[in-house]
Amino acid sequence: MTNQQLAGGLALILGFGMGASTAQAVDGLEGDPQRGEGLTQTCVSCHQADGSGQNVPGGESWPRLAGLPEGYIARQLKDYQEGRRDSSTMAPFANLLDDQGIADVAAYYARLPVTEAQGGDDVDDATLARGEELALRGDWNQYIVSCQSCHGPGNAGAGEVFPGIASQHAGYIADQLHHWQEGERANDPQGLMAAIARRMSDEDVRAVSAWLARQRVTSE
Repeated sequence: MTNQQLAGGLALILGFGMGASTAQAVDGLEGDPQRGEGLTQTCVSCHQADGSGQNVPGGESWPRLAGLPEGYIARQLKDYQEGRRDSSTMAPFANLLDDQGIADVAAYYARLPVTEAQGGDDVDDATLARGEELALRGDWNQYIVSCQSCHGPGNAGAGEVFPGIASQHAGYIADQLHHWQEGERANDPQGLMAAIARRMSDEDVRAVSAWLARQRVTSE
C-alpha cells in the first residue's frame, strides 16, 4: 500500500466516524443565526464577539469558532453535554442549550468570517519548516499522517466533518494535541486522532501548532 493510499484510507475511516456523529448532533434541526447570536452573550468573554477566541500563552487558550463548520460546532456542544468531551468551563454553558439552541449557535458562528490566529511568532525557521512538513506531507517514518489528509487542502476544513485548523490559535492546537496524547480528550472516531498525536514529540506539537496559526484563510 502506498503512502497516498494509506492517507486516503485513513481519511475515509475518519469521515465515516465523524459523519455519523455530526448527523446525530444536528438531528435534522435547522439553525437560525439570528437566534444564535442572541444565545452567545455568555460566549463572548472567552470566544470574543467576533468568534475569534483567544491565544493565552501559558494558560487556557480558547478556539476561534468563526467560520467553523456548523455540524462540527454542534457535535462539540453535544459532546460537552453528554460527557464525551470534558471541560469544567465549557460543560455548564453547553448545558444551558437545548438541541434547537445548539443548532442556532452553530449556525451563527459558522457564518462569521474567519479571523486571524495568534501564536507561532516566537519560533525559528527550522521549527516552521517542520510544522509545514507535518501539516502538508506528514512524517511517514513516524507514521504521522499529514494534517491536510483529513482537514482538507491547506487545512482550511473539509465540509462538516473536519474543522479548519489553519488560522486557529497555536495555544489551542497545542493544548488539544496534548489532551489527545494524555487521554484527556477522546471524542475522535476510532481513536485515530489520539494515535497520531501520541506519535508526535513536544517539538512536533509546537512546530505544527505554530505553522498552522500563521496560515491565513478567507473562508472554510
